[in-house]
Amino acid sequence: MPESGLGIPTTDQSAVVGMEHTPPQRISLLIAVALFVWTTSFSFYWMGLFAVDALVNPNSEVLIHAIFVMLGVMALLPAVPLLKAIGGIPKRAKAIKLNDLAEGRYVAATSKEDALVTLGFSGGILIIGALLWFATTNDAAISTTFLNPEYIAKSWTGITSAFWINVQVAVGAEIIVLVSGLVIAIMRLLPGRPGRPLRLIATIYVDVFRAIPSIIVIYLVGFGLAIAQVPFFKDLPPTVLAIFALALTYTGYVAEVYRAGLESIHPSQWSAARSLGLSYSATLRSVIIPQAFRRMIPPLLNDFIGLQKDTALIGIMGVIDAFMQSRIYASSDFNLSPVIVVAIVFVIATIPQARFVDSLIARDQRRQKASAG
Repeated sequence: MPESGLGIPTTDQSAVVGMEHTPPQRISLLIAVALFVWTTSFSFYWMGLFAVDALVNPNSEVLIHAIFVMLGVMALLPAVPLLKAIGGIPKRAKAIKLNDLAEGRYVAATSKEDALVTLGFSGGILIIGALLWFATTNDAAISTTFLNPEYIAKSWTGITSAFWINVQVAVGAEIIVLVSGLVIAIMRLLPGRPGRPLRLIATIYVDVFRAIPSIIVIYLVGFGLAIAQVPFFKDLPPTVLAIFALALTYTGYVAEVYRAGLESIHPSQWSAARSLGLSYSATLRSVIIPQAFRRMIPPLLNDFIGLQKDTALIGIMGVIDAFMQSRIYASSDFNLSPVIVVAIVFVIATIPQARFVDSLIARDQRRQKASAG
């Protein structure tokens, strides 16, 4: 970097001059791509709407036609920023001709933004149009097989009642996992030679049960314990065995969450607590776990969402849960719409939990930024 007479670095004036004479970025190619994507999405969307209209409106009622036309008009919305972007092409050329590079860069930037907005909304319309086309293909076989309103209404009450079994299994397993996972994590963190056997056992447990698929554990517990006539377990109802099986699997996952959270606490916290005379267990209980628990809540909730979904596997044990109930309806009606009801119920139960996890993560990030500032 050049220096002034006083030895102070100065800006390279030639570089500044070069930047001043750099023309605004070209936008024609991006606008052409946006135009192509919009016209393609518009065509797909209207094709899908026509197909749906033909299915739901066989009598060609004017009101229903008007509703579909109004839905079709929505596909014109991305054309508004696209027209603005196209209008920026001559404005950019005029600014370059007048050597007004600042205006040219501004026009190019705003036109690029408008073209990107068109691309984003057109992509969404394209996806919706493709889904409409897919749902109506082959004389709407997809819709009648998976989204038949008659079978959905018929099975809704029975499936939502059976979903209560899934809730019970999930809550019961989560309570066990919260305790057993912490025990396994502490076993893996025991220091010194005395803790070596327990560390080895805990490590083997985590590795084994994270490797075995949940459905295999459920099958072995649900049928194996009864066949082997294991005392106490052989007399338990299938629902309790399902809780036990899922707890075995998810303890391995949650133990790793606990361990990661405990190890994320700075070693100085351990040293400070021990220097005050606290024992290892007292340090864990009073200093480390309270600090780590806040960090562990989001990943714990994510694991519990996965556990809740895996309750759909307990039907192989003969438990009449929501999925098994839907299979009974589907086999009697030769239609898979009841299975979609199960999917809807799980989505309704899971999405609020997922958003709650996102809010916890965002709040923790804000807290960290505030403390760092």
